[in-house]
Amino acid sequence: MAGERAAGLVRELHCAGGGNPPPCRAEGLRQALEDMRALYEWNQADVSEAKSGRTDLIFLIRFRHCCLLRNQRCVLAYLYDRLLWIRALRWEYGSVLPNTIQFHMSAEEVEWFNWYKKFLATYVRSVGGEEGLDLTQDIKPPKGLYIEVRCLKDYGEFEIDDGTTVLLKKNSQ
Repeated sequence: MAGERAAGLVRELHCAGGGNPPPCRAEGLRQALEDMRALYEWNQADVSEAKSGRTDLIFLIRFRHCCLLRNQRCVLAYLYDRLLWIRALRWEYGSVLPNTIQFHMSAEEVEWFNWYKKFLATYVRSVGGEEGLDLTQDIKPPKGLYIEVRCLKDYGEFEIDDGTTVLLKKNSQ
């Protein structure tokens, strides 16, 4: 049936659950894209015939077009879900992935992970000065609404967003 291969990719990711996704199915992706190419070529041939007066092909053309759109959504959902998984790996494991994880990734996914890793490192260096800003520290928000801070230098009066003024003196809390 049209679209079964593309839907199978998404179904496989769904069955894998929240853990590690299954290995990248490059062959399944290739087959889904070949199905899409075949549907597109059949539609192109039938469109030229429909223009010459065969109106009985219009419903078949629409059906194939809907199949093409469904396959496209399935392939994009598969790729996007894997991309989110790879991005989450950077935050979970750091800049070096274990071999067991890399085994489940395609060469393009490893390349994208390395690009994301470099991009993130460049951003961290640009924001945090010489030593950089450690974004992996304190990823979860604090449990309490209020936190205690210590003023490191005399600042004087500081007005908060709600209009309240606070006097900031060195070593005050």
